Amino acid sequence: MRILLVEDDTETAAYIRQGLQEIGHEVTAVHDGRDGLFLAAGEDWELIIVDRMLPGLDGLSMVRTLRSGGREMPVLFLTTLGGIDDRVGGLNAGADDYLVKPFAFSELVARVAALGRRPRRAQPDTLLRVGDLEIDAMARSVRRAGKAIDLQPREFRLLEFLARNADQVVTRTMLLEKVWDVHFDPHTNVVESHISRLRAKIDRGREVGLIHTVRGAGYCLRAP
Repeated sequence: MRILLVEDDTETAAYIRQGLQEIGHEVTAVHDGRDGLFLAAGEDWELIIVDRMLPGLDGLSMVRTLRSGGREMPVLFLTTLGGIDDRVGGLNAGADDYLVKPFAFSELVARVAALGRRPRRAQPDTLLRVGDLEIDAMARSVRRAGKAIDLQPREFRLLEFLARNADQVVTRTMLLEKVWDVHFDPHTNVVESHISRLRAKIDRGREVGLIHTVRGAGYCLRAP
């Protein structure tokens, strides 16, 4: 397997790299979260092993950024943070597995093999188009009719989710779960207010509106 290892402890990284290479894996090791994100986003890896506590960019943020950009390679967290909340946080950030240090190398090998046996998920499109609206999920940029539109991070996540479900009605509950990671109804108008701001940036002054309210159901992004 082609593996990217992101581990700031150089001795641990060297130990893991040598051990995995001895059993036939190809391992590239970096020691900084930003370097890890750059390599993970720009190349094709069969597995990423990442520590949570990294300089430059922490492991959770690195994995969240990869997932939000559509990168779906398996990720294994390897970290000293072993509490239940730590494990849940890592898995919720997008990791496929979680191994706590100190660890037995044989267990690491077994987990690597198990992740390697999983069928690879199709990579989502990173360039989305709805009418004259263009969204680059990797660059986190939006243009309409060639003109750049500046969005806040939450507005971008909202628009990206709508675009990935273009021509389909998405409910308020779906948006709360997928965009805000809220799995209950907080009785707030956060969805409505963000839709209003997003519509102002995407549709205001345009002859054709793309963001539609479906009364009693939810919202839909569609071109005529």
